[in-house]
Amino acid sequence: MKTLNPVRISGREVLPLVEGGKGISVSNGESSGAWASCDGVGTFSGVNADSYDANGNKNPQNYFGRTRRERHEELIQFSIAGGIHQARVAYERSNGQGRLHMNILWEMAAAEDILHGVLEGARGLINGVTCGAGMPYRIAEICERYGVYYYPIVSSSRAFRALWKRAYHKFRDWLGAVVYEDPWLAGGHNGLSNVEDPQRPEAPFPRVLELRKQMREFGLGDTPIVMAGGIWCLKEWEDWIDNPDLGPIAFQFGTRPLLTKESPISEAWKRKLVTLQEGDVYLNHFSPTGFYSSAVRNDFLNELTQRNERQVAYSIEAVGDHLAALEVGARKRVVFLTPHDRERALTWIAQGYVEALRTPDSTLVFVDTPKGLEIRNDQINCMGCLSACQFSNWAQNEAGTTGKKADPRSYCIQKTLQAISHSDDCEFELMFAGHNAYRFGRDPFYANGFVPTVRELVDRMKTGD
Repeated sequence: MKTLNPVRISGREVLPLVEGGKGISVSNGESSGAWASCDGVGTFSGVNADSYDANGNKNPQNYFGRTRRERHEELIQFSIAGGIHQARVAYERSNGQGRLHMNILWEMAAAEDILHGVLEGARGLINGVTCGAGMPYRIAEICERYGVYYYPIVSSSRAFRALWKRAYHKFRDWLGAVVYEDPWLAGGHNGLSNVEDPQRPEAPFPRVLELRKQMREFGLGDTPIVMAGGIWCLKEWEDWIDNPDLGPIAFQFGTRPLLTKESPISEAWKRKLVTLQEGDVYLNHFSPTGFYSSAVRNDFLNELTQRNERQVAYSIEAVGDHLAALEVGARKRVVFLTPHDRERALTWIAQGYVEALRTPDSTLVFVDTPKGLEIRNDQINCMGCLSACQFSNWAQNEAGTTGKKADPRSYCIQKTLQAISHSDDCEFELMFAGHNAYRFGRDPFYANGFVPTVRELVDRMKTGD
């Protein structure tokens, strides 16, 4: 295994080992501070992070606003307070070592307002901001204002070119690195474009090499690239280290830091990780963001799959093949299906799936009464956690809506991610993970239920294993 030479990240020479910044409360000040104390780059999540009172009690995120707009404003304040708190914890735990970054999603609610609030309230504590899930054109301008480096997450050279041409060329001095996230292997939301097939993964080396060529055209040959997604041990990436074609490279680990003593996820979640089999993490398209995402196959995703299979196209008038009448809803309104689809619908109704929910695509999805009530309540209780949500039709605009019908084929992402990060329920909530998570059960490092500290994990990584 080659020696890991330091790279310059956020103004300091550090090990080229980066903790991936998972979502709601899954990477926090404790885990990121511990990672930074090992002379790496720790990353805490700035997505609706937890805050605590003076006695160390978690502040409950209860919403009292009567409208979505009012609840949206409450969520912004929760997020700013949580981000500042986690930055302070991370700074204290880091012992002045390494670097500390905050991770945000550009498509999360009020990303700019939250970023301003946290960076203002935690001045001098945060060294960099990583940002993906969308095209974060304004991240560079905001970070420059606070003297903080920015780290855009991209999945292709095309995406970085667009960002550079439109905005980043004006703020080149604060570009800390470019994070290439493999859209087929990374956990959570993935940056698959319309020209890429989710079922046909492409090797990362040619894509990263293309990104480096693009960066060299812009005079960024010495700016590091952070390889993210699909990394388990560095001995499998040894040909990337000190590779003159790729230039300076760092490696981001998102999944492996989940199973550490400092990781804030539940013990049930940690136990679940070591039971996973290859293929248990898969790409799906259920997210209300509209992005593909990678998550563990469990009852939560199974229900969404089955719900979407109980779906038929309908017409409000008898037209074409849609001639078979069906009464739906409490008011027994008549819609028209094809004769074949009417028979399918009657079978689902006989099985108890009596609620026919309309989708934006002129289809009906059949669910049972409790699920129908849950979906409607979740849509009503929306607090606007995304810039635009397909599930609730919330949008961060003057109208407060996407202008489309709420989509019952998706789910409330805020509700389920809060639930899994603050409970032991790993079956009926969304569990994001990278595609290599099955390797926990095969890696002898974790034999006999061993859970390492962050320092033990980093020491292991430096050996290549």
